[in-house]
This record gives sequence, structure tokens and C-alpha cells, in this order.
Amino acid sequence: MSNNRLNLDLAGLSLSNPTILASGILGYSTETLQRIVEAGAGAVVTKSVGMKPRNGYANPTVVQADCGLINAMGLPNPGIAVFAGEIRKAKKLSVPVIVSVYGFSAEEYAVVSTKAADSGADAIELNVSCPHVEETGSEVGQCTKVLGEVTAKVKSAVDTPVFVKLTPNVTDICDVAETAVRAGADAITAMNTIKAMAIDTETALPILSNKHGGLSGSAIKPVALRCVYDIYERVKVPIIGCGGVRNWRDAVEFMLAGAVAVQIGTAVALEGPGVFKSVARGIEAYLKKKQFKSVKEIVGFSHRK
Repeated sequence: MSNNRLNLDLAGLSLSNPTILASGILGYSTETLQRIVEAGAGAVVTKSVGMKPRNGYANPTVVQADCGLINAMGLPNPGIAVFAGEIRKAKKLSVPVIVSVYGFSAEEYAVVSTKAADSGADAIELNVSCPHVEETGSEVGQCTKVLGEVTAKVKSAVDTPVFVKLTPNVTDICDVAETAVRAGADAITAMNTIKAMAIDTETALPILSNKHGGLSGSAIKPVALRCVYDIYERVKVPIIGCGGVRNWRDAVEFMLAGAVAVQIGTAVALEGPGVFKSVARGIEAYLKKKQFKSVKEIVGFSHRK
């Protein structure tokens, strides 16, 4: 789907509309990514990939909550050496391919990012916010010193844009965003899931094999919206809103708060890939109704004095 009102530039990436597949959903094969592109996404983010293959956690890894999903997948992935082949194949897609990477040290993040970029990734998204894997993910994103080191190391290693996906499980997400930007982040993705759990009343045991997981979906949208709004007032790089986007109203709220684009994840799992076209068409209709000529005209509009 392409329309002049919906076209945008995201840290050097050209998108036909502001909807992006979030990391963690349908992201390990070119065939599944192609389905999302055909469904109307303006860009796609792969599932997170690391230095070595990882099996992830044993089942159950996902449980449905009243207003979303709680998952603890454990970052299963084939490792960058294998996944590099999929990245090269994904270059045939008609939208930017953003590769999500994680590591257990700044050096690992840099090595994986370099291999992803060399294989054709249009941008790198640093997963420094996964809430259920020790020594990576949110443990990186919760420590500004480590986050700064990781971001700077990756920026010095690749020429592609580097996005940093932040965790909400911190005291002040704005401080973390500022650290990432000072270290060279080209854009901020706000936010990843909120640490959560569920307990089976019959067995009296936690349902997820990992006990804790990350809550996603509509339940976290108000939190994500607040994060985007606050970060917008503190940094000058593009912000990508992520968390609970199900329809065009959700997407427009994020843009008014300061996001230039939105990532969609749980809604794809619960409602199907048709959500991308639905959201994009709704944004277009809103812009037309309000007589805005482009998406960028509403980014941060709620901050006007």
C-alpha cells in the first residue's frame, strides 16, 4: 500500500506507510516475512538473532491474558551464521528489512550486527529489552553504562541505521533513551514487553515454564504511549511506537505522542496480518479528514503549546 500521505523517511529508510512488523512475530523465514509485506506492512523486523543457535524455553511459552499475551520464548533462533542466508533472501522484499539482534556482550552485539548488515539488513534493531532472558535483553537496557557501550560499539561497526528497542522495566525510560542517543542510536523503539506472569489455580504453579514472561497487547498501550510522549520531549531522533497497536486510532495516538511509525506484533498473532492494511487505511482516512498532507505533520502534534 502506497500513498503520498503515508510515505515517510525513517532514519534513512523509505517506508510506503508507517506500519512495521514488530520483532518476535513471523520473523525467521523470507516466506513468512513476504506474507506480512503482501498484507501491507511498510517494513518488517525479524525475530531476534544472536551469535549462536538457541533452542529457547520448553513449553508452555505463551499464555493468553485478558488484554494480550504473556510470552517467554527464550530467544529461540538459528544463530546469525545460518540466518544470514535468510537475510540475503529477504532482500527481494519490497520493504526495508530490519534485523533484531541480541548478545551477551557489546562485542557479541557488534559481531552479530556486522554479519547482519553485511548480509543486507537495511537497519539493525538492538534488543536490549527482552524481559525474560538473563544477562541479555533488559539487563542490558536497564544499565545505562552497558547500553551506551553496546550502542556505541555497534554504531562503530556498521554503516546501517541502528535502532535501540527499550524496556519499560526501568525507573526512567527517558534517561535510557538519552543514553542510547548520545551513544549514536539513529532511532528509538518504545517499547518492549512488561515483565509479567500467570498462575494456574488448579496446579497452583506458574503457567510459563520460565515462570516470568513479557506482557504484550492492548493492556500495555497506555504505558507505551506515555513512554513515547515523554521520550519525544527529551530526544531528537525518530521514535517508533510499539505496544498494543490494534487499529488506526491506536497508531494515530502514538503519532500524536511523537512516534513517526508504529510496530505491530500481538495484533498480528490474534487478528491476522490484515491488520496492517486496516491500520494504514485508517491513518490515511484520518489525515484526509483532518486535512493533513502527510504523516509527519501529526508526529508530536499533541505537544503543541
